[in-house]
Amino acid sequence: MSLPKILQNLRVPVIGSPLFIISNPDLVIAQCKAGVVGSFPSLNARSIEILESWLQQIIAALKDQPNAAPYAVNLIVHKSNNRLEQDLALCEKYKAPIVITSLGANEDVNTRITAYGGIILHDVISNRFAKKAIEKGATGLIAVAAGAGGHAGALSPFALIQEIRCWFDGPVVLSGSIANGYAVLGAQAMGADLAYIGSAFIATTEANAEPKYKDALVQYAANDIVYTNLFTGVHGNYLAPSIEAAGLDPTSLPESDPSAMNFGSGGDSESKAWKDIWGCGQGIGAIDSVQPAADLVAKIDSEYQAAKTRLTNLIV
Repeated sequence: MSLPKILQNLRVPVIGSPLFIISNPDLVIAQCKAGVVGSFPSLNARSIEILESWLQQIIAALKDQPNAAPYAVNLIVHKSNNRLEQDLALCEKYKAPIVITSLGANEDVNTRITAYGGIILHDVISNRFAKKAIEKGATGLIAVAAGAGGHAGALSPFALIQEIRCWFDGPVVLSGSIANGYAVLGAQAMGADLAYIGSAFIATTEANAEPKYKDALVQYAANDIVYTNLFTGVHGNYLAPSIEAAGLDPTSLPESDPSAMNFGSGGDSESKAWKDIWGCGQGIGAIDSVQPAADLVAKIDSEYQAAKTRLTNLIV
């Protein structure tokens, strides 16, 4: 199965992953103008009115940019998200070209998106969840493997991609420790169509992250990442020094009750208490500076082309 047309002409086969709090219109627009898919969680807009203004801003900025990549909106489908219906209605109104769904495959959501011509990419951490997502109408899959920033799976990317490709020939995006162009080509070599890059975009000038957070991604590496479900109820990767700064021992964190997950638009007091816990993936060792998103994409493109040349030479 070929990729949907909307994903075929990217400068580099990359989707900038939706970053909680951090992704905003400035970052999304910069990513799209640079030639990769820019995305944001709908709940980053703290009200439905703000979300509508963000969509209007992104659409207006990309309207006369023939080489711009499409944008994507991330919808949290978990039952605790009390704003899902409103956010989905805005995606329908503005015909969001790509919708990324997380924490629950929902057939009704998928049907409504495909009805206006949009495509759905669903986050999965296992082959079982992948099959459920496709059965419920998702266009493609985002395989969230070990080492991904924020909510992440525990499976090797090789294992996860191999299992999915045994039965699914549609669009697959790989997430997990990808931070340069060499890793992008590596993701394609193992069977993915595109790569999902998140942490590297935190360290950009457009990202809505405090300077200390951005600088930390330049300073630290994979050994400084902790995998825990304490902060949201879902396992994810976080920067150990930020956990220490919150007064916790990153080597001895308690387990959270997954049933307490709450992705409501207002959030709860506990999630607000963890707002300075910094999510990031194991690929941060490849981040060497804070720079504009356009410069980062150009760097990834250069590395990607170099990787193709190197691979061609090895094969010959």
